[in-house]
Amino acid sequence: MRAFRNPAFDHGAALRVPPAHDVRNWRKLRLWLGEAGADAGETGVVTVDTPDGPQLARPGDWIVLSVGGRFHVACSAQRAAGDSHMSLD
Repeated sequence: MRAFRNPAFDHGAALRVPPAHDVRNWRKLRLWLGEAGADAGETGVVTVDTPDGPQLARPGDWIVLSVGGRFHVACSAQRAAGDSHMSLD
């Protein structure tokens, strides 16, 4: 698993997981997540370190950086209607 560097960003921000083919926005997401994000081994999926443990985030999902400095994953409307987030526990 490869970790990413985390630059300084404002807290209370959110980024949407881009489609797998969107290279430019994947670079931004990886930079934003820093060490809290890692490749999940599946194209278009990232593992995010959250207070509840590692969570998978897929294209369309939102990753929120709380005021407390922790990341949270919110699934997209399509995923909420279908499958649920998979925890890596």
